[in-house]
Amino acid sequence: MRPPRPLNDPRQYHDLAGEWWRPDGPFAILHWLAEARARLVPPAPQQGAVLVDVGCGAGLLAPHLRTHGYHHVGVDLVPSALEQAASHGVTPLAADAGSIPLASASADVVVAGEILEHVPDLPGTVAELCRVLRPGGLLVLDTLNDTAVSRVLAVHVAERMPRAPRGIHDPALFVDPNRLTRLCAAHGVRLEVRGIRPSVPAVAGWLAGRRPRPGRRRIVPIATTAVLYQGRGRKNR
Repeated sequence: MRPPRPLNDPRQYHDLAGEWWRPDGPFAILHWLAEARARLVPPAPQQGAVLVDVGCGAGLLAPHLRTHGYHHVGVDLVPSALEQAASHGVTPLAADAGSIPLASASADVVVAGEILEHVPDLPGTVAELCRVLRPGGLLVLDTLNDTAVSRVLAVHVAERMPRAPRGIHDPALFVDPNRLTRLCAAHGVRLEVRGIRPSVPAVAGWLAGRRPRPGRRRIVPIATTAVLYQGRGRKNR
């Protein structure tokens, strides 16, 4: 038996490499979030526009952006995930989110989905996301809030469900939206956030092992950002 991984160890994603593209598997909610994230991304503003997908995993965002017209660059630390992302049309880039080997102002869109709650250096990572974003470019993200209710639901409840991976999060790294908004503002990005959650039918169907019905939104907006939230903002300088 493999010894247990530490909390938030990126190698856990390699251990689960065969699960990425199972829509009813342990990464189901990542599929739902990728779909919701893609709805915040407009079509490419011009030919050759670049979208940098930080923490891209196996490229779950790619199918939802296939007709948007971007050159989709995926940044991740897990080689097996990048191999799968490449097979879905993503240009893979093995790198840490806190040190992205791309030129400043080189991206029209930067996406950081379900990655900020995994990084040990939040200010440095936000600085990098904003650095590679061109003036007028769009930042899109989603992450988990640093609240007691978030820690209970995302770790003590969600990671104990029968079909969920365990130890995938370190709740000490969860992200307060007010802090995140201030960090983005310091780099010229005015971030607006809203709360989201998985829909009850989606979660019930996943727990029952049913495949999702096409066309149904599995992530829905809510009034509170207390657990899970999205952010969207333009860089003004």
